[in-house]
Amino acid sequence: MRAEIIAVGTELLLGQIANTNAQFLSQKLAEIGVGVYFHSVVGDNTQRLQQVIALAADRSDLVIFTGGLGPTQDDLTKETVAGHVGVGLETNPEAMERIEQFFLQRGIVMTENNRKQALVLSGSHVFPNDFGMAPGMAIRHDSCTFVLLPGPPSELYPMVEHYVMPYLTDLLPEKRVFHSHVLRFYGIGESALEERLLDLIEKQDNPTIAPYAKEFEVTLRITARASTAEEGEALILPVEEEIRKRVGEYVYGMGEDSSLHDVLVSELKKRNETIACAESCTGGTIASLITSVPGSSSVFQGGIVCYTNDVKNQLLDVPEEVLSTDGAVSRQTAQLLAENVRAKLGATYGVSVTGVAGPDPSEGKPVGLVYVGIAGEGMPTVVKELRLAGRRKAIVGRAAKFALFYALQMQKER
Repeated sequence: MRAEIIAVGTELLLGQIANTNAQFLSQKLAEIGVGVYFHSVVGDNTQRLQQVIALAADRSDLVIFTGGLGPTQDDLTKETVAGHVGVGLETNPEAMERIEQFFLQRGIVMTENNRKQALVLSGSHVFPNDFGMAPGMAIRHDSCTFVLLPGPPSELYPMVEHYVMPYLTDLLPEKRVFHSHVLRFYGIGESALEERLLDLIEKQDNPTIAPYAKEFEVTLRITARASTAEEGEALILPVEEEIRKRVGEYVYGMGEDSSLHDVLVSELKKRNETIACAESCTGGTIASLITSVPGSSSVFQGGIVCYTNDVKNQLLDVPEEVLSTDGAVSRQTAQLLAENVRAKLGATYGVSVTGVAGPDPSEGKPVGLVYVGIAGEGMPTVVKELRLAGRRKAIVGRAAKFALFYALQMQKER
């Protein structure tokens, strides 16, 4: 089954919102062995949408639309698809009742245009909207199946999980899955990772190996085509084992949604350990990443943004002699910051970052020079020197993630 996804909405073309729905749908379709060949975005214009529909129907077996099912005049998806298929629109009683109850429960007068959201293509299969008003629907025309879904991810995601996936699975003549493992790497670039695995990538067939860069990190997806997830797992495991033998020291986690801070907080919880941080050039970025994880209060003792030498000296006891001789950006300062923030805040680990984020050099030291200190209770303190490239924001982001990565590495050695 060849599939394509059409996102409808001028706001997508203007860059006001990101098309995350297409990413989600591609991932879900891959799970049942449906390949997505095209992604399209079209504005709220009937003529242009008609052109896109005609092209999609000619080249694809499954066309999924997102957006354009709302109550306003620029919501055109249902009407335009109905015109292509040659059917009318009818009110779905269940959807109409849900819409009326929504306004009744909130004591709001329902405007007449909201009735439009209850309209569905005549003869279509209707998908309930458990978290909104406009239902989804599917209809077959000639050799193509059209699926229409609401645009808001909070409505689309659960609708796809609960109703659309079972519907599409029943359409498949042969049950096949694409089973994947996702490995997350830090501390190695995409080109260097590919070079270490080049022979595996060149001879790949089933499973396939695909590296790609993502937010200062590298992600590696190993995907197997199989009849069942269990069969796919058996194909993937030997390949993953070989990859880990070669570059396992850079693997920090697994899964599409895992991140360095998620993994670090999870590991700290498992070990009943805590962490504290002293940040100079990263300005609180590490603390922000850690505290973005739900439940991080059980492992994060706190952080000090020691941006000036006075704060380094007065709050974190870095001697003035060290600051004047070695400098704020130095191994010695990074070591003392990590050790002292750990001791002062009573944490298992202390993490420090001090460096030059730019745009100008500091203390005669170049932009991109960063020192990361990791102090562990009962362990020798480790200081890493980094030479980072890029603009200020990129240097700050990479330095913060290196700090999290080195904290994970120290955990493994404990």
